[in-house]
Amino acid sequence: MRYCTTLTIAGSDCSGGAGIQADIKTMSALGCYASSVVTAITAQNTLGVYAIQHVKPSIIAAQLRAVMEDIRPDAIKVGMIVDGETIEVITDILQQYKHIPLIVDPVMVSSSGSKLIEENAIAIFLKRLVPITTLLTPNIPEIEVLAKTKPISLTDFELAAQRLLNINCNAVLIKGGHREESNKVDYLFRKQHPPISFSSPTVETHNTHGTGCTLSSAITAFMARGLTLEKAIQRAKEYLTQALKAGAGITIGQGHGAVNHFYNPKKIIKQ
Repeated sequence: MRYCTTLTIAGSDCSGGAGIQADIKTMSALGCYASSVVTAITAQNTLGVYAIQHVKPSIIAAQLRAVMEDIRPDAIKVGMIVDGETIEVITDILQQYKHIPLIVDPVMVSSSGSKLIEENAIAIFLKRLVPITTLLTPNIPEIEVLAKTKPISLTDFELAAQRLLNINCNAVLIKGGHREESNKVDYLFRKQHPPISFSSPTVETHNTHGTGCTLSSAITAFMARGLTLEKAIQRAKEYLTQALKAGAGITIGQGHGAVNHFYNPKKIIKQ
């Protein structure tokens, strides 16, 4: 017997709302044993990001090997990776474990609109990491970087997704949370499948820090628990909506606080 296990490969957020901290909270709340590989150390809070220190690729590789050779997670999430060498070392290791679901949340653009990834790293990301990814979860600013187009309509979303599918991306979930609508609609695109929409009500709250990290981590946790991709996305969307509702009206910091990851925590799952 063992625990249901997950791994997050991402940057650290000292304020606890996003990054690895949000990932571990989410995965733990959904009944998984979460391990982690730190790719960057950020100085940030509810008001903004003030500094980023990249972790040496050799240290990232050592962390990743340590987890993969011992714990062997049931599903993996990749978040913030900002330079080409880091992408290369992560891909070199993960391509040995193609049977493990890999969810990639391309953290490439800050909330202020600044790029968080080096320009030359984008091509490496698309060439090396995307083809071994089970699901890519870009928001609208990130899909603009990856597909070099600004999607507005569903047709635009389809064209943007097709550009990624054409380079052997297995599935793309384009998150519509940056659009001003009464419902937040995300679209799943896969080869030889019609698009699937996932709708959730917009929650009125200023506590939205780390929602992208939370969603991708929840998808990872549900896939680790054995759910299909579609079902994992649906359950993750439901979890995020309830976490937003549970955190609304709470004051954490002076800006955009975090969601309530532990509104209904699960006991750790044994397999």
